[in-house]
Amino acid sequence: MAHRFLIKEIALQAGVGVATVDRVINDRGNVREQTRKRVEQAIKELEQQEHYAHSSGRKLIVDVIVEAPNRFADEIRDALEAELPTLQPAIFRPRFLMQETMTTAEVVAALRSIAQRGSHGIFLKARDVPEITEAIGELKRSGIPVVTIFTDIPLSGRIAYAGLDNRVAGATAAWLLERWLGDLAGSVLITMSDERFRGEEEREISFRRGLRTRHPRLDLIDASGGHGLDGPTEKLVKKALDSRRDVLAVYSMGGGNRAILRALEIHGQTPKCYIGHDLDRDNVELLREGKIHAILYHDLRQDMRSACQHIMHFHRLLPESAVSPSSSVVVVTPENIPEHVATRFRR
Repeated sequence: MAHRFLIKEIALQAGVGVATVDRVINDRGNVREQTRKRVEQAIKELEQQEHYAHSSGRKLIVDVIVEAPNRFADEIRDALEAELPTLQPAIFRPRFLMQETMTTAEVVAALRSIAQRGSHGIFLKARDVPEITEAIGELKRSGIPVVTIFTDIPLSGRIAYAGLDNRVAGATAAWLLERWLGDLAGSVLITMSDERFRGEEEREISFRRGLRTRHPRLDLIDASGGHGLDGPTEKLVKKALDSRRDVLAVYSMGGGNRAILRALEIHGQTPKCYIGHDLDRDNVELLREGKIHAILYHDLRQDMRSACQHIMHFHRLLPESAVSPSSSVVVVTPENIPEHVATRFRR
């Protein structure tokens, strides 16, 4: 395996021993495939970090654990890597564990593994369940700070949350839907990837409250639980729509919008209002095509900058007053797609 890094550098980045790295790069066998992939990923991460190797400052190794569809995980990685050169007076060296689905046991095992090998901090997107809350508490007691990103676990001992205000997002979706639908009566399809992600639960609670207050003539069809993945999401939506013919609007909190639209088309449904979250490639294209009418967007770079600064503050490299706030919710339509996003995903 070709590389230009010291074995101990690769071992530190991968979170494994130097002997394991030696076996992998010299193809000596007796290595699990998962470990081999982790070492290969570590080399790629080190190559990426060379782009800002000229920077000076204290090196902080941070672990990024994210359960999310690849399209959103890629956005998180890109946002963090774009911020890395700006984070003086520190040099962040991220190690990524990103999977579309993770069991609670897998998340807990990953957190405990980090506690054993050491880290300067963890950025975590995971479900709010007791086992993960307990694991974060163990990390706190061992002196490893955790910042939850995009979905919070507030009773866990994490040092901060970085991400949009999900309650504001849900209320904004309800306000927009009221303006779009006027006095029409009918059904609104809602989808979450998993209600145990607290961020999506907060969106849903706030959205329901807003509709009850502003538009009591609407009822909700819930097709949640597809993890934001196209296949499972499409099946859930099809099942939910089998006995319904009057979908006026969609509020997609967890992604999988192409799948949702396919299921709607099969049932002959064309919603008057479709609201989603996040400006990934799929959603930008659907906005341009007029199939999504509004996206609730937040600046991931600002959120990851804030997350990094919380870690810097924890290590006394930055005063609390210098920590940036998380991003605000922005309503994006086909007419105001941010230029840097439009350029990135231009056909």
